[in-house]
Amino acid sequence: MGDGFCPDCKRSTEVVFDHSSGDTVCSECGLVLEAHSIDETSEWRTFANESGDNDPVRVGGPANPFLSDGGLSTVISTPKGAQGDFLSSSLGRWQNRASNSDRSLILAFKAIATMADRLGLVATIKDRANEIYKKVEDLKSVRGRNQEAILAACLYISCRQEDKPRTVKEICSVANGATKKDIGRAKEFIVKQLEVEMGKSMEMGTINAGDFLRRFCSHLGMTNQEVKAAQEAVQKSDELDIRRSPISIAAAVIYMITQLSDDKKQIKDISLATGVAEGTIRNAYKDLHPYASRIIPTSFSKEEDLKKLCCP
Repeated sequence: MGDGFCPDCKRSTEVVFDHSSGDTVCSECGLVLEAHSIDETSEWRTFANESGDNDPVRVGGPANPFLSDGGLSTVISTPKGAQGDFLSSSLGRWQNRASNSDRSLILAFKAIATMADRLGLVATIKDRANEIYKKVEDLKSVRGRNQEAILAACLYISCRQEDKPRTVKEICSVANGATKKDIGRAKEFIVKQLEVEMGKSMEMGTINAGDFLRRFCSHLGMTNQEVKAAQEAVQKSDELDIRRSPISIAAAVIYMITQLSDDKKQIKDISLATGVAEGTIRNAYKDLHPYASRIIPTSFSKEEDLKKLCCP
């Protein structure tokens, strides 16, 4: 239903769109205002049985530019209740044998999508990781290497390039058996290969403590006031010459903020949420402690409170 002008009624009336014929009809006099219109919205069909269940399925899948056939090839599957159907199973096997040129890519893209979903990453990061893997695959240089580490490294690089970095430990937690060392080596290998191919250095994107802070604070269940104070402290710490990794600084700032709040967090809990070793957090905190009055916002903690801050 909608509004439109009817020349017979000489006024604006409600019009009805007939999807089966593509006609727009005046609801007052029945005049066909427009015939054989093209519906440009998403095309859906339902494969539900007559029980009335609504099971809409999009006709066709999205095109994938990284596959030779665009990802629009036919897939023959065995219907339900036909496990012993020789013809269906045979057709499926023959179809798979005939279209195995992109099988390794499809499996790799599925693995990347699974890891990305487990980390809650957006589609743009998945697509970038797929693009990176396709470039490396085209160079024929990944054969014989740890495939899981290569896929995890592609996702790590993609996160960096899309300004949504994840720690190697976070990537490792969703990788299928790849260790931090494996992913680190794979990352260096991919960067080197693509830099040779492009003839220039590869942009990885810079990272800072603020990129990880909000996610870490969320894992610890910190309040909005504590999160804001931690973010301001991290921003001010960038002006200091603290030679620590951004992840370590973020963990140390969180420890400092929680020690000034009513809900104090134990260092082992912060270590578990951030993936930073307890000793590393203590050392980073030791470096930040002399600058506490400079980086901690006065709206969160007064000078007398900072004096009570535990010494490293």
